[in-house]
Amino acid sequence: MTLIRQHFQKAFPESPNQVPYFQFPSLSGQDRLKHGVFTRLGGVSESPYDSLNISYSTGDRAERVDMNLRTVKEALGITNLLFMNQVHGKDILLLRDDTPSLLGPVADADAIVTDIPFIGLMVKQADCQGVILFDRVKGVVSIVHCGWRGNVHNILGSVVEKMKSEFGCTASDIIAVIGPSLGPCCAEFIIYEELFPEWFRRFMVHKNHFDLWEISRKQLLRAGLDEDKIEVANICTKCNIDLFYSYRAERITGRFATIAMLC
Repeated sequence: MTLIRQHFQKAFPESPNQVPYFQFPSLSGQDRLKHGVFTRLGGVSESPYDSLNISYSTGDRAERVDMNLRTVKEALGITNLLFMNQVHGKDILLLRDDTPSLLGPVADADAIVTDIPFIGLMVKQADCQGVILFDRVKGVVSIVHCGWRGNVHNILGSVVEKMKSEFGCTASDIIAVIGPSLGPCCAEFIIYEELFPEWFRRFMVHKNHFDLWEISRKQLLRAGLDEDKIEVANICTKCNIDLFYSYRAERITGRFATIAMLC
């Protein structure tokens, strides 16, 4: 855990009253963006959801989730927070100036793209990837929930195409970050021949184990992003359940938050 604690050095506030979260170096210097990847620490939920569970669909008490959501909003200075009913699909919500005001949960989707400032976008995770894509030139941000099904759907490539076609983004201007999630050490798929397309097999690192981080990175490269603008946390959630929720490790558990907001 020492290396992870070092990676999170800036994420763990000195004050015991502050909730810990971390930021990506490639995004932390962007003055038009706020973001944070929260851990499972600093909330009020009890076992097995202990403690910063931000999902109502896990079986946790709603009033505790309410308090945890207030905690993450206060930590980032966010008033308005938008999140999805994630379904491991490929639907993308486009949030424009002419979109009716939406707060809290929205319809089934696994990605949101917007150019509206001061609306926090959140994904809920317990092994799946939380991916932030940011174009500072056009002032557009997207947040994506991408599990292995998302990789099969190539949701990341679809989000980049939406950013280009709907918001005028250029792929080479987009920065992408992939947060803590299931690593190649633990991403075992025994029936992968039934689940994955043929080309995924080049990412099998050993028997039945796949590097989903590298699959996502390759999909972003194919969408036109520059290699030096893709950052991967390289932190496995299943290996680090003291910091993150992991469905694979715990089954009944909470969800941690990845949040991004234009300023």
